[in-house]
Amino acid sequence: MDTPTTKFVFFGTPKLSTIVLDELESRGLLPSLVVTAPDKPSGRGMKMNSSPVKQWAQKRSIPTMEPESFSDEEITQLTDEAADVFVLVAYGKILPQSVIDISPKGILNVHPSLLPKFRGPSPVRSAILQDVKTTGVSVMLIDKKMDHGPVLVQEEYTPEIWPPNARDLDNYLFTRGGALLAEILPQYLTGDVFLKEQNHDEATYCKLFTKEDGLLNLDDDPYQNLLKIHAYAGWPGTFFFSNDVRITVTQAHIENDALVLDEVIPEGKKKMSYEAYLQS
Repeated sequence: MDTPTTKFVFFGTPKLSTIVLDELESRGLLPSLVVTAPDKPSGRGMKMNSSPVKQWAQKRSIPTMEPESFSDEEITQLTDEAADVFVLVAYGKILPQSVIDISPKGILNVHPSLLPKFRGPSPVRSAILQDVKTTGVSVMLIDKKMDHGPVLVQEEYTPEIWPPNARDLDNYLFTRGGALLAEILPQYLTGDVFLKEQNHDEATYCKLFTKEDGLLNLDDDPYQNLLKIHAYAGWPGTFFFSNDVRITVTQAHIENDALVLDEVIPEGKKKMSYEAYLQS
């Protein structure tokens, strides 16, 4: 007897979303349609560039939608797709109820925290910043509130080296989240998965960080600054000013209870050791 094909629409935009797509693909699960952010200008030349998810889909000849908003035309297209379920991973926009209502089995989401902890847009960076050493990833069913829906599966993770680089932790948790989603998706569609309601009384929340959050005061507690440098790796980055020059910090460590800067990027220059910067 042939295994029925799982038909799903995938909503996602950045590189992290493609990590989940890779895990799904490795288990024979490919979306029939990809919904992602529209092309936008980027880089020095401000050329129009497609999102990583769109590029991933194009390499596999998977059709894409890139709506600014969901008009009647997009709603009709999603309805006509007749997918079993929608999957959303870092799409970057809040879906209107008119889209949520289309999917007969709802929308599944990979969230890199142990829900209900760290609901919101920056769970990995917030966990590192708050020195929470055991984190994890959840696969949940979206409802009308942010990161509030029932959980299908979770997996704990404690990094061997602390604090980890946020980008490394992001990559690991989305890889594991994609594997968990691929494993449980067929079971979910056949009704063989128990949905566990979150303990909403234990919910914690995290905010969306801005560039200004990355400003370092080198007189602050050394360990807190180290957490900040690791938590903000990639985005928003950490920096300080020296003689009116912006210095981005990329690597540091603690030595004799003091923060030691290892690598920096002075504004307008290439990455260098902090010692080389001081001698320049």
